[in-house]
This record gives sequence, structure tokens and C-alpha cells, in this order.
Amino acid sequence: MYIESITMREFRTFKQGCTNFLHPDTQYVDEQEGPSVTNMNLMIGTNGSGKTTLLKGIALAALGPAVAESGLFPYYLIRREPGEQNNREASIKAVFIPNRQDRKNGFPESIERVHSHIRIDHRGDLERLKWAHDDDKHWHPIYSSRSDAFFFVGYGASRRVEKTDRVDEAGRRASSFSRARRIMSLFEEAHSLLPLSHWLPQYEAKDPARFSEVSDLINDLLGPERYRFTGEMDDDEEYLFQDRSTRVPFPALSDGYRALLGWISDLLYHICDTCPSGKRLVENQGIVMIDEVDLHIHPEWQMRLLPEIARQLPRIQFIVTSHSPLLVGSLEWRNVIVIRDSTDGSSLEQVRDRVSRMDADQILLTDIFGLESTRSASQTGRIRELVEQAREGDTEAAQKLMAELSGSGN
Repeated sequence: MYIESITMREFRTFKQGCTNFLHPDTQYVDEQEGPSVTNMNLMIGTNGSGKTTLLKGIALAALGPAVAESGLFPYYLIRREPGEQNNREASIKAVFIPNRQDRKNGFPESIERVHSHIRIDHRGDLERLKWAHDDDKHWHPIYSSRSDAFFFVGYGASRRVEKTDRVDEAGRRASSFSRARRIMSLFEEAHSLLPLSHWLPQYEAKDPARFSEVSDLINDLLGPERYRFTGEMDDDEEYLFQDRSTRVPFPALSDGYRALLGWISDLLYHICDTCPSGKRLVENQGIVMIDEVDLHIHPEWQMRLLPEIARQLPRIQFIVTSHSPLLVGSLEWRNVIVIRDSTDGSSLEQVRDRVSRMDADQILLTDIFGLESTRSASQTGRIRELVEQAREGDTEAAQKLMAELSGSGN
């Protein structure tokens, strides 16, 4: 399924917020109206505005009627006003579009949309998740752990990959519903992701074609970067990555590579776990949410990251957050949603600026980021001082001002 829209009331930073999302099956009145990247949604906002909150809202809505038994424990999800007792109730309503993957699992063709309504109430300091829609019959596949219907995965900003020898698969299965585990890192910072070395070797032994498919997809997602996945392991049973003449095990890679490969590896595990035999991994359909997608990634890599991910997994609907103008510039205005923060609660706005041909400095000065200048405060103060002096007829100040603005000043 893909999410088409969401409405949140009294949900953390959102007093009331709603927005629509792009997905691979989005219908456009005119083909020229659609963006070139049709499966990527980028959320931009200041710290504390509600980017992570939005991802949590989508994740809870995607659990549908299984949310109450998911094993997720809500914490401060209900909006609180200063000096006010907690007497509110939060609400999340979402509209989902069934895709071909859902249809193959028995979802009727006559149903064009599926609705979800999650309510969060409280008893004292304890918050409780409840299914509030009057119909749940179309959500029955959600209760099947291995079904690839209603596929969704979410990754929080604290993406820690578990060490292979510490993975407790039985403990994971006992602690929460399998679909909830796929979004657990959005809610619990301590939740770790599964390393390649834990699950991929079984495919090398039992399904070499699937192993090869995973290996190729990892390298395709990495793009033309330094390291390439070799598919070979060292003596400590860690997968090796090739950098020219050097081979480096996964734990020794830089933070940027481990942050990216961490969620890619975990996502491929979940896709392989539910993917029917004979179906290619890149055909998988569903929702993937990633908080701070550019975490630890060099600017040069940021400029091509999102279009490349969207191209390699074209049937996945991505909803990601970032603070990077480089990511904004790599997409078109239709792909970007800005979260505005105010004392009356956060709001969601579709970007209207044409950003795809702008450089990073220009994007930072648009309404998306709202900066008045990309210069430091001391530089800005110096320029203002020179402007005032030049207005009063000081020719030397005017020359210094020109030098500052051209970048040739000391």
C-alpha cells in the first residue's frame, strides 16, 4: 500500500496538520504535471517542528487495527500546552492506496482506498493506542507476519546496527508484532538493525540467485562511491567492502557508510523475508520512512542520494526527513513538504518554489529555510556597517563593501 494523505490532531507538535504524498501510482491530470521522481517525499523543517512526529504518525496509521496489540508503547504523543493538564486526545487519520502487491494477497479490486483512524487517549500519565475506524475488514492481511501485503518499514535517526553475535532473534519475536518491529527504531532509540552477516549467508547457501540479487542491489544503491560490496566474509564472519586494493569489514567502515548501509541492509532483510519466490526484490511495493536520511553523508553524495535510491527501488514510496538544501535541490518542488513551527502548532505546506535549478545558497534563502543570509553574523554585521558608511559618502567603505560582496575581502 501507499499512503495518500494524513491528518493529525493534537499529535505532539501538530494541533492540526494534514498533507498529501506522492507515490508511484499517483494519477496526474496532465503527464507534464508530475515530477521526474515520482516516489520520493522529502520533509524539511527546523529542529522540534515535527519531522519525526510525522513519520511516527504514518507508522501508527499503517499498523491499522493491529496498532493496539503491536507492542509499541506511546510516550508523550498527545500534544501538551504549557501550564495545561493532560486532558487531550490525539487523532491520526490516513488514506492508503492498495497497490498490486496488496491485490495479489486477495485485496479486492473494487476497493480503491483504505482508511485508518488511530486514537491516542490517556489514563493519568499512561497513553494508549486505539483503533477508531468503524470498519477493519480490509485490514486482515496486516495480521499475517510474512505476507508482503501492507509492506512498510521505518528508520529513526539513531540507526545502530546490532553486532552479529548479539542478535537475539527469539527475543525480538517475543517482544513485539513483526510489522511493529519494522518501525520500532522510530519509537525506540535503543532498537538495533539487523546486520547483513546475520541473515544474508543463508541465502548464499540456499538461494544463490537471491544472494546475487541482494549483492547487486547493495552496489547499485551505493552508486559510484569508493566502496563496493564483495559478498565475501573475513575470519570474523563480517562482510567485506572493497576500496581499490583494500578490503574493509563492515564494522570498520566510516560512519557515513555504516549509517546508509545499516538501513539498506535491514530493509533488504525485510523485503527478502516477505518476497515470494520468483519475484524480484526491486518489484517490491510499499512505504519506507527514513529520519535524517543524509546522516553523516558527504555533500557530494547528498546531491545524488535521493534520486538514486528512488531509481533503484522504483515501486517503493519513500518519505524521508532532512535539513539539507542539497537534498532539496536534487528534487523538484512537488517532492518537498515544509513543516512550519509556531506557537499554535506545526503545519504542513507543499513547496511552491522551483528548486531543482537552484544552488544550495539560493535554496537556503527561499521560504523553505527562511534564512536572511548565508553569511555568518559577524560578516553580516560588517557588511551592514560598510553599507551605512558608503551611503554617507565614504568611498573607501564603498570599495571595501564591493570587495566583501565579491569575496575578495580579507
